[in-house]
Amino acid sequence: MPARPRTLFAQLLSYAFVGLLSNLAGYLVYLLITWLGAGPKVTMTLLYATGACIGFWGNRRITFRHDEKGMAVGVRYLLAHCVGYTINFVLLYVLVDRMGYAHQIAQAFAIFVVAGFLFVAFKYFVFPVPATAAQAPR
Repeated sequence: MPARPRTLFAQLLSYAFVGLLSNLAGYLVYLLITWLGAGPKVTMTLLYATGACIGFWGNRRITFRHDEKGMAVGVRYLLAHCVGYTINFVLLYVLVDRMGYAHQIAQAFAIFVVAGFLFVAFKYFVFPVPATAAQAPR
């Protein structure tokens, strides 16, 4: 029997917890690597890919309790993250290269923007509740 869908509030709390831990660790590594001399966009690219791989398990199992088999869920996850990465990259380009903001502040802002986008994408596109589970009595 598949796991019962979680409420929106429970999903948001779980998503925030998983995201807070992974993004805090990633942001601290981002600050360290850029302090050592790497460029902000190169560093963000490496950390984004690493975080996406780690986040797949946390969001699939913990946040959305999704148990779909096959590659389709992985493809949807990759597509969502491609859009999220593009949003992050464009924000860094506009805020840092065009507007002159410090990359540390721009990246911190981008984390929240991308996290909001990804929650919606994960909930409704990547890890959707199957119609039969959504209609089950609670």
